[in-house]
Formats: sequence, structure tokens, C-alpha cells
Amino acid sequence: MTTVLYITAHPFTSDTYSLSVGEQFIETYKETHPNDEVIHLDLYRMDIPQIDADLLRRWGQPPAGPSFEELSEESKAKAIRMNEIVEQFMTADKVVIVNPVWNYAFPPVLKTYFDAITVPGRTFTRANNGRRGLGGLTGTQQGKKVIHIQASGTVLSHGEFQDVEFSHSYIKATLKFLGIDDVQVIYVEGTSEKPDQAEAIKEQALQQAIQMAGTF
Repeated sequence: MTTVLYITAHPFTSDTYSLSVGEQFIETYKETHPNDEVIHLDLYRMDIPQIDADLLRRWGQPPAGPSFEELSEESKAKAIRMNEIVEQFMTADKVVIVNPVWNYAFPPVLKTYFDAITVPGRTFTRANNGRRGLGGLTGTQQGKKVIHIQASGTVLSHGEFQDVEFSHSYIKATLKFLGIDDVQVIYVEGTSEKPDQAEAIKEQALQQAIQMAGTF
């Protein structure tokens, strides 16, 4: 069975530009892929441990640090939860990510999620090319397909403000780092710049979602 993670990063649960398009995409996807399993991850209502001192000390350990059995109960709970999140991502076949843009970037809860799934030895490993830094690392998640749905009041994908488009560009770069090259995007943008055209912009994105969901 094909598994799809439907990841939403918005404090609201409906009636926003990004969520409306995301919901349309998933509705159409379920209609056209009735045998697939869709799992909704509402990041604002999930337990996602942040990378704190406890988790940093655990990276790459043992032998340098304490074993799992030696951790405090709180640290054990964090480690278990982080493992659940990365395992869920690794076993998914397809991913749909939905977010608004705030202050040039996506909501911070989405960065917390990316931190949780970007794990050395799991979603990326050291390459056998002798290089150091990013060039010496390789992703392990080849074969996944991703759709990113992003809403912004300003047009960011091209034009005057393209150089401050830090949201989709970050997501695409991080997924590529994890080995995922098949990343498509639906922009719902310019709704604040052109409020008289906001509904038309939304409708265009909804139609794009319907078309792309059928072949995703």
C-alpha cells in the first residue's frame, strides 16, 4: 500500500488559502487513489520535540556519551518520540507539505519537523567520496515524491521579491539533501498585493491541485 503524509503547518484548521488548496489536493487524491493510505500530520497539534541539549548530546552516541538505558525518563521519551517521527517519514512513499509564508519563511513548527527528520545515519549518511561537509554527505530517501503547497500574500516565486523567497527554496534544498529530487510546488501567492484578484488566484491554485493530485 502506498502511504502519503499530508503535513500541514498552520495554526488554523481550515479556511486559509494554503489549507483550502491542500484540502482540495487531498480530496482529489483520495478519489483518484482509493487504495492509498493518507496520514494527516497537523504539526501545530503534534508532539515534536525540539533539538535541545538532551537531544544534541544523544547525536552520534554512544560510545561518546550515555547509553539509552542511562538517560533520564524525560530524555528517553524525547528520543523515542523523535525515532517515531523519523520512522514515519522514512516509510512514507509520498509527502504533501502545506504552509503559509510569514515574514519571508514558513511557520517555525515546520522547521522543528524538518530538524526531527534530518537525522545522521538515518535520512542521510556519510558518502564514500572522501569529501568533508555537505559534499561528504548523501541522502537516503531516494524515490519519494513531494508536493509543496505554499500561500503568500506577496508574489515570491518570481519578480521583484524572488530573492527573499526563503520558504520553498529551503524545503526543496533540505529534501534534496535527504535524497529527494521529485519536488513539485503549487503557489497561492499575491493575494495581499492584489486583493481584488485573491479569489481568482485561489481558484487557479485549486484547479492546479485537482490536476496534479490525479497524477501524483
